[in-house]
Amino acid sequence: MTDEPRAFAGDARGGLPHEARAHHTGEAHHHHTHALNSRHPGHHHLLQVEGLSVAFEGYEPGAPFLKARRAFVPVLHDVSIGVHEGEMLAVVGASGAGKSLLAEAIMGVATQGERIEGRIWFDGEAQDEAGLCRLRSTEIAFIPQSVSCLDPLMRVGEQVRGMPRGKGRARREDAARRRERQRELFARYRLGEEVERLYPHELSGGMARRVLLCCALVDEPRLIIADEPTPGLDLALAHAALHDLRSFADGGGAVMLITHDIELALAVADRVAVFHDGTVVEETSVASFASPELLRHPFSRELWHALPEHDFAVTSNTVR
Repeated sequence: MTDEPRAFAGDARGGLPHEARAHHTGEAHHHHTHALNSRHPGHHHLLQVEGLSVAFEGYEPGAPFLKARRAFVPVLHDVSIGVHEGEMLAVVGASGAGKSLLAEAIMGVATQGERIEGRIWFDGEAQDEAGLCRLRSTEIAFIPQSVSCLDPLMRVGEQVRGMPRGKGRARREDAARRRERQRELFARYRLGEEVERLYPHELSGGMARRVLLCCALVDEPRLIIADEPTPGLDLALAHAALHDLRSFADGGGAVMLITHDIELALAVADRVAVFHDGTVVEETSVASFASPELLRHPFSRELWHALPEHDFAVTSNTVR
């Protein structure tokens, strides 16, 4: 580690700002190449993660049961990844590879016995745990994997609106703004006014997915992290859900899409980060998946060969 701030170092004062310089289409830097429409307002990425590692407290792997000492077991190691404004980055890899842990680290969420190290910048400013918590649900929104994250005992309209902020008149004004915003979002995503009074169990799978999206958008974030937003949906609904995220990116927002469905990712994303063995092995433009020769890492090429429209050659390391 360097003297620059870690994601959870506790004090980012004196941390270095993210590198600010002009970036160009197709240029390779910060471990990735750009898509055609990558944008860099302020000459930096909206989100940049460098050297992120996550470990859990456990016992020495491989040691005899009665002699094993307590140790931190690494799960993610040296992860570097960046997201630009106005684009969708797809993080693809096998289920259980640790992609969701990456999302939790960026959101500033750590559990007991978890150690997180690395550097995270948002809009060019170095962040520590407190900074990431302040950004959560305002600048950075999260769409969880499961619709079971919706509170089964609360009407969905209330869940989307959330708790108003402030006191007295300011609180009443914020409550009115949130109600107006919720109804605007429901109209945009084809959820009738009557839906706001329904409970989660009364929604179809597609409706519940759209409610989760509305929850993420109500505070008008700049970055959405969507963790497997399409499981349980048929192909048409999955495409619709990703189209909503694509529209958010096209409007100037940024999206990090975490998925194991590389076909859907290639259909909507601008760039792809290939996740393997607890780290990002390649971050490149979707255009690089036009041919395996354009991909530099062997695992990325295996993903290309495993796609049904190619030769569908499956090896022992290929995502299943």
